[in-house]
Amino acid sequence: MRNPLLLLLMLALGFAACAKEEQTERKLTPLAEVNGEQLSLEGFRSTFTTEQWNSLSPEQKKQEIENWVNLTLLAQEAQAQKLDEELAVRQRIDYANKKVMANALISKRLASVSIGEEELFDYFRIHQSEYQGKLPEYDIQRILCSDATSANALLQRLANEAYDFDLAVAEFSQEALKAEQGRMGFVTAAGDDSLFWQAARELPANNPGLATIEGKTYILRHLQQRDGAQDASFTEYADDIRAILLKERRQQVYEDLIRELKAKTREIYYYKTDGA
Repeated sequence: MRNPLLLLLMLALGFAACAKEEQTERKLTPLAEVNGEQLSLEGFRSTFTTEQWNSLSPEQKKQEIENWVNLTLLAQEAQAQKLDEELAVRQRIDYANKKVMANALISKRLASVSIGEEELFDYFRIHQSEYQGKLPEYDIQRILCSDATSANALLQRLANEAYDFDLAVAEFSQEALKAEQGRMGFVTAAGDDSLFWQAARELPANNPGLATIEGKTYILRHLQQRDGAQDASFTEYADDIRAILLKERRQQVYEDLIRELKAKTREIYYYKTDGA
């Protein structure tokens, strides 16, 4: 798997000069400035899909801006050390640029694809056997963090330093529930804490993750799950089905584009080498 930080750094190196030219051509909204390099709201916004952007809280956006500033600092230092002149780095930048352009083309075609409620329900009806049974209930443990920045830092400690979750609750949680080790007990899909249920559903067991709920940032995990009393229905699975169909559509768009482009492109050659 390719390192996402390395890919982002390559992109930052590749686009640094382009960004300065673009800002002279049209007025952009300044968001931050790093050693004279201006980072714009438009550039920041372009790194997210509409769905991702709408799901970000103000604190999360603030953290993402800080991440972008940090990335820019790294890219500037890489340029100062002339790393962008090394052949291997230039090749990675070229690969990253092609990947961004290819994804932009796919996204443009995909933007015209819509998935309605009727199509979602048709999928649910055809695959109903996969969605039968009782909705699970999750035994959730949570940490209320002071802000998104501290939450991200703590999540990294939990992931990379094997930091004990119970200790993290006692040391960092900002709510009275920490007296009970942050344990919520079993949470149901239809209960008062259904938003926590939805967040836990996205996580593998015992794997901590971030959740923004009612404007507050939490780290949570579910320790175990059990079958609940509520029957599963189309409503609970609509988002899952939409994600499945979007993935299928994206693959179909990719295959259609490749077929179209290869049909009108005659000059594609493959060369035999010892290393491939």
